[in-house]
Amino acid sequence: MADSNSILDLRHLYHSFKKHVALHDVTFKVERNSIHGFVGPNGAGKTTTLKLISTLLKPQGISKISVFGFDVAKEYKDVRRKIGFMPDHFSMYKQMTIYEYLDFFAAAYGLSIKQRDTVIGDLLALVDMDGRKDDLIKGLSRGMQQRVNLARVLVHDPDLLLLDEPASGLDPRARIELMDILRELRNMGKTIFISSHILSELADLCDCVTILDVGRVKFTGKMQDLLTQDRGAVVSYKLVLRQPHAELEEKLKALPGVEDVKLDNDSRGFTIKINEKSGKQHDIMSTVIECNAEVVEFREETKHLNQAFMDLTKAGVRS
Repeated sequence: MADSNSILDLRHLYHSFKKHVALHDVTFKVERNSIHGFVGPNGAGKTTTLKLISTLLKPQGISKISVFGFDVAKEYKDVRRKIGFMPDHFSMYKQMTIYEYLDFFAAAYGLSIKQRDTVIGDLLALVDMDGRKDDLIKGLSRGMQQRVNLARVLVHDPDLLLLDEPASGLDPRARIELMDILRELRNMGKTIFISSHILSELADLCDCVTILDVGRVKFTGKMQDLLTQDRGAVVSYKLVLRQPHAELEEKLKALPGVEDVKLDNDSRGFTIKINEKSGKQHDIMSTVIECNAEVVEFREETKHLNQAFMDLTKAGVRS
């Protein structure tokens, strides 16, 4: 049974296709009302994991998946009513209008005619397609098709959205607009589990992240924890002054524990690496104050998600 904060709980996931092992002991949780990023190179096992969660594949061996406390293997009908799955590659009934397409799926979930009309109107407004309901699917751009497909995922009001590469093939504007819709859905109480290669967008979008590589979890937890993990004793700080200060660089280098000081090209910015076992952060600021230098910015530098991803995954061609 999932705990009060966890609505998706994966334990010891193992999955193989004949001789190819796709997942090795994959274990992590997704918290309620969060946007949880799921990243990894091609062939890492992301789509296999999503298919297992969405009941399209059966768990093997001791694999255990629960969604809102329901066992995916034994209570798959209950699970399907709690989730909405949008795969990476999807087919649409292109001879239908947008309204007909959404009406078909709403009817499949048992909504009455009156309910369907209200729900479809609300969903088209949410994805900003309310003026296009009579357009044929075949005439829509990739971005518009993604919006309609997202609306299709939402017709039965699922609590958990499983999105496999939802921004794939979209232009930059369409990607930004999609991310705004996902934030709005989270504000509406939805939990979103999103697989993507667009790491820079996930860094701003997600509360938590799980990194998968060659079927194994390399990291799972808060986004901020990923960006600051493994910093060790040596910590890097960024210092920016209002005006250049000729003497400050040498004074910083002389501080206990300071291992490196690099001056930016504009002579106002410093990157300072200090070993906190033998030096202190406040020594930097004390020195700046003693030199009467005006500070614009002083912060600890964190890794970008791209760098964290490269540190945790292996190079090489994936099948």
